[in-house]
Amino acid sequence: MAAQPAAVPRPARRIRSVVTVLAVACACLTSGYTDPGPSAAAAAASAADCETALPDSFWRAPVDTLPVHPDSARYVSSIGASQPLHPDFGSGLVDGQPIGIPITVPDTTVPESKVSFDIAEESDPSGYRIPQNARIENGPASDGDRHVVVWDRGLCKSYELWDAKPQGGNAWHAGSGAVFDLRSNALRPDGWTSADAAGLAILPGLVRYDEAASGRVDHAIRITVPRSDQSYVWPARHQAGAAADPALPPMGLRLRLKSSVDTSQLAPQAKAVAEALKKYGAIVADNGSAWFVSGEEHSGWDNDQLAGLKDFKGSDFEAVDGSGLQQSPDSGAAVAR
Repeated sequence: MAAQPAAVPRPARRIRSVVTVLAVACACLTSGYTDPGPSAAAAAASAADCETALPDSFWRAPVDTLPVHPDSARYVSSIGASQPLHPDFGSGLVDGQPIGIPITVPDTTVPESKVSFDIAEESDPSGYRIPQNARIENGPASDGDRHVVVWDRGLCKSYELWDAKPQGGNAWHAGSGAVFDLRSNALRPDGWTSADAAGLAILPGLVRYDEAASGRVDHAIRITVPRSDQSYVWPARHQAGAAADPALPPMGLRLRLKSSVDTSQLAPQAKAVAEALKKYGAIVADNGSAWFVSGEEHSGWDNDQLAGLKDFKGSDFEAVDGSGLQQSPDSGAAVAR
């Protein structure tokens, strides 16, 4: 699977063209009209039917029978063949901070928010409905990625911000952001970031507690790598590479836990994650620590169970040639297998 160079290399997440976007249309403001949103009954029905990805999405495409990528060995080596797998989520606190990316699920449809961005030219300008109490990755005092992910199950959308900072009232400022329609396989414009360096949605790639507790995680998982190439492959739309180096993984690369890896002795929560990494794999979505797989912050996680995943290391993984999954360059729908 040949890596696509980005149309215009960008110093992702460092562009400082701040643009404030009013999320309520002027016509509505002048007329005094307030969008009532869906009825309670319609919202409840919609929420019950809202999944984080469509059945034919690349997130749900099995990769356990796909061929090994010809550059698998050097990709794994550059990420760190001896580095352990790490569940970047759990319960409780580490160094005083919660672990994982929190998912905020509003009880009702909230008003549209006013959001300003550093990378305004690659962020969706409007359409965000972010509760004032939306949770921030690693807590409100964090100086990390500060992701905000809001799963609006009534409208079946995900509102996602990177480096999010509440501004008071109904306003937020962020490095970048995106609104994802979870009932669509449309990808972002080619070359655009999102709240993730790869330009992908974060929500569908998070391991959720309810999934693992049920014993089945049925999608690929978001993963970070220390350094990436200045290229990206489908379904990614954006790169944030450290160098133009073909030994480095491109954004969007699919990795999987080898079928030969024994997962039978893992505790239930860890086993659900490991089995998903075998069947659906992981997608390189951002730069960060080696082999860090992402999940939601949740009090139900058993950190002792999840620790079993740390017994695996980079050499237990292989890169997958996922080019045969692509139906269209601008769609996240995968070829049925």
